[in-house]
Amino acid sequence: MRERFWERFSLEELTAEEWEALCDGCGQCCLLKLHDDETQELAVLNVACRLLDIGSCQCSDYPNRFDSVPDCTQLTPARVKEFKWLPNSCAYRRVAEGRKLAGWHPLLSNDAERVHRKGVSVRNFAVSQDDVPERELEEHIIAVLPMS
Repeated sequence: MRERFWERFSLEELTAEEWEALCDGCGQCCLLKLHDDETQELAVLNVACRLLDIGSCQCSDYPNRFDSVPDCTQLTPARVKEFKWLPNSCAYRRVAEGRKLAGWHPLLSNDAERVHRKGVSVRNFAVSQDDVPERELEEHIIAVLPMS
């Protein structure tokens, strides 16, 4: 990977390897979301996709995730600004907005566990989709975001 690529290149100019390395491993994009067409709000749940290994905050089947979970969100350089629900801490969002990476980011700290120790990841609060019946999803709303 190119030295400090996140500071020197736009998201569109990153290689596939650099794009993947930019992920901070928080798992927040893997939380389920409910969109209310009437209010144009997005409810974020503490329920994680069934493929998310909550302990590591990594997808358990990353190469095949779209086959297993057809509505899995594919984050691309072109779509980063579309996903207004990305947390302010998200490295993709930060770079897209011209901001620096957080000091705890693994590319700066060389410590993939730091995102968890800082409380940025979902490790300490997410539950698996397999453990929550669909009828109980609304009970797991942790934030409501305006989408308009």
